Amino acid sequence: MSSLDELQALLGAPARRQADPADWDEVEGHIGSALPGDFKGFLNAYGSGVLSGELVVFHPLGSSPLLTRMRTTHQTFTERRDRALRSGDVEYFPYPFHPAPGGLISWGYDYSGDEHFFLPCDPDPDGWQIVTMVHGEGYETFDGPFSSFVLTFLRQLLDVDSYHGLAPEELEFLEQEDLEELVANGEIGPVQPTFKPF
Repeated sequence: MSSLDELQALLGAPARRQADPADWDEVEGHIGSALPGDFKGFLNAYGSGVLSGELVVFHPLGSSPLLTRMRTTHQTFTERRDRALRSGDVEYFPYPFHPAPGGLISWGYDYSGDEHFFLPCDPDPDGWQIVTMVHGEGYETFDGPFSSFVLTFLRQLLDVDSYHGLAPEELEFLEQEDLEELVANGEIGPVQPTFKPF
């Protein structure tokens, strides 16, 4: 079973969407390359939306089109990197951003403040890595593919303790029944895999 199949099994069947390969023409024309096949396959099946209330992804024809977000994100991060280079603080920005040759290509973000990019490090887009610009802490690189990255991301949200999301000092002031209610309501603790379109 491919990682894309595993991801779809975890999230459940998507709503029926009419996928058209031409949906990607403008985006791929802009970046000068095809995008990874499993990325397009996932977005063609599910569309734009939020995974497990945390990870946000964009389809080219969504209410927030992928290309519009790409352009804005690339410009913002290029300006940040340029400022960092001028000040000699380059460790957090080891890669340029599109349209620079080999520049990172934006595909989504998460509500923790991290931005997610493809690193076009292989002539075959299916061999691209994923780079996460960690909010305020630098970057992390993942070997990919996209669907494996998302599976890992969702499994990390599942693999937390029952009181995840509460500061230790908050635990002191809550009764056991209050904690159980927060867990039951899904406000703290493990996050079940979901996809919510927008």
